[in-house]
Amino acid sequence: MATSLNIKRKNIDLPVDTLQKLSIMAVAQGKSLKNFIETLLISKANSVAIEVSENPSPSGDPWFNDPENMASVQRGILEMKAGKGRAYSMDEIRDMLGV
Repeated sequence: MATSLNIKRKNIDLPVDTLQKLSIMAVAQGKSLKNFIETLLISKANSVAIEVSENPSPSGDPWFNDPENMASVQRGILEMKAGKGRAYSMDEIRDMLGV
């Protein structure tokens, strides 16, 4: 059972008709509305598998799945942090490419 050390309190807003339906469901199971909702949410959250992708691309660009590419990115980040790199604006990049 959960202890007070690992519980976070959060207020939620639900439509009245939703609360009425949940109340009926709770009574049918012999539970308080609060306990019913908590049990329902905990069960749902525990049934969901969450995967964290190491791919930093919001679009999931497969280029970032290549370990050599990611190593290059990490080297670039370290160089920038060490003051050894330079960030270019899009205008500077266009000028260099002659676009």
